[in-house]
Amino acid sequence: MHFQGRNRVSKPADNFSGRRRLVVIFIMTCMAILVGRAVDLQVLNKQFLKDQGDMRHVSDVEVEAYRGMIKDRNGAPLAISTPVESIWMNPQEIEPAKESEIRQIEKLLNLPKGKVSDLIKGDAHRQFVYIARQISPVVADQVKALKLAGIYFEREFKRFYPAGEVSAHLVGFTDIDDIGQAGLESGYEKLLKGIPGSKRVIRDGQRRIIEDVENIKEPVAGKNLELSIDQRIQYLAYRELQLAVNQHKAKSAALVVLDAKSGEILAAVNQPSFNPNTRKSLKESLYRNRSLTDVFEPGSTVKPFVVAAALDGGYVKPDEFFETHGVYQVGNHVVKDVHNYGTLDLTGVLKKSSNVGVSLMALRMPPEYFWGIYNKLGFGVAAGSGFPGEASGSLLDYQSWHEFDRATLSFGYGVSTSALQLARAYTALADNGILHSVSLLRRDDDVDEQRVFSAKTAKRVRAMLETVLMKDGTAYEARVDGYSAAGKTGTVKKSGAGGYVEKSYFSVFAGMAPAKNPRLIIVVMIDEPSAGQYYGGIVSAPVFSKVMAGALRVLGIAPDQQDNMPILLTRQGS
Repeated sequence: MHFQGRNRVSKPADNFSGRRRLVVIFIMTCMAILVGRAVDLQVLNKQFLKDQGDMRHVSDVEVEAYRGMIKDRNGAPLAISTPVESIWMNPQEIEPAKESEIRQIEKLLNLPKGKVSDLIKGDAHRQFVYIARQISPVVADQVKALKLAGIYFEREFKRFYPAGEVSAHLVGFTDIDDIGQAGLESGYEKLLKGIPGSKRVIRDGQRRIIEDVENIKEPVAGKNLELSIDQRIQYLAYRELQLAVNQHKAKSAALVVLDAKSGEILAAVNQPSFNPNTRKSLKESLYRNRSLTDVFEPGSTVKPFVVAAALDGGYVKPDEFFETHGVYQVGNHVVKDVHNYGTLDLTGVLKKSSNVGVSLMALRMPPEYFWGIYNKLGFGVAAGSGFPGEASGSLLDYQSWHEFDRATLSFGYGVSTSALQLARAYTALADNGILHSVSLLRRDDDVDEQRVFSAKTAKRVRAMLETVLMKDGTAYEARVDGYSAAGKTGTVKKSGAGGYVEKSYFSVFAGMAPAKNPRLIIVVMIDEPSAGQYYGGIVSAPVFSKVMAGALRVLGIAPDQQDNMPILLTRQGS
């Protein structure tokens, strides 16, 4: 019995040993399967892992920054960015059998038949080809609904200009990549464009973003640009200038409105213009902001500065008279007036626009002094508005002047200026001798103002310029209903390759209102009017009148002269 008992207690050990063998065999089998699978995936069939990796991978993408707005002084938008979509494709991923879907895309995008197919064939070696840029989200959603492999989408911003052609030359425009190309869009590119951000995403095998992982860097929106422009006055000036160009069949025109107290540019318009929202087939010449970048000889509009310089320097007396006789010999040259005005006082010289009278004054002044006044007024120096390509004009150095140069400079030949430079020079008369710097950005004060004339002289010359707008003056058409006004005409022969061209003129008017305490300065330049009239007092002066009257009322400036208020007829009882 003892022997049998010993055999019975050994069975549990045998069972344990059997189970252990089973566990070992199972583990070894699993290991063999895993090793085999690893060999299969990494050696025999490694493409499978590569495909899986390609199907789901992490990448960083750029996040576009919102471009800053451009606004007028009252907050009216002149340039804004709106979100749009662009469609691109990878030609290597598009199946040839998908011709019907491709044609649908062409229809939705209003593309010529076969356009996308041609892109696929022509760029088969590339992995990125744009099909359409900056389309509306609605159309993009319709294309997305086709779910065509190899077609992708990216978010962009499109620039929109609510004011259209009215402010086109000033604001400028961006290209399809939202980079400023002209005007203030170009000049303030760094301020407006902002800083792009980035985010980490997961893409699927068709490179579509299937999940945002994290924001790496938030985009920084561009800063807004607040202009000095008053869009109400800008529109008014644009409308009247366009009407004048059409009426007189002119080649082009420019107009500037300045705040006489601060030097802020309230309007700057040109003809012809363009629509920055649709720029197809437009000539580059249409993009020029003539009011700030083109120059012309200002003609008789500079005569008030000659009178002021002679008075301030003591070279003429306030009550002095000049014998004009209609002609004046200067060396081998002759200075002529339109008529023989006989004896004229200082006011008469400006009222009748006598070339002889101002020549006599100019020849009394030393060349260095005369040049110094013109230079202080900003002739030959850029006005400093910050606009790209702003003109400097030209002013010949006084050391090379001859007597006849001094005479012709006194009535605006031999010096060139832009409409903006001329308007800026007139601030020295409008603000009692103080010349203002100019600005396209809204500001409260002009820290760069400087005195050119005494206040007494500026007021005296301004009173003389009021007579120019009288019936027997040269600019009766410039009078402003309800307001006193002062100004000067200019009718300038255009220069060509062989000298001055006959029957080709600039018609110019520069003026201010109200005359007793000017708030606004307006310069109008119309290039080559060809409908019979070309005098500044007939062509440009009426534009000044209409724009000045409207602008003063827009700004709420009370009328200061009742005797020229328009009479409104109303029915009795109305």
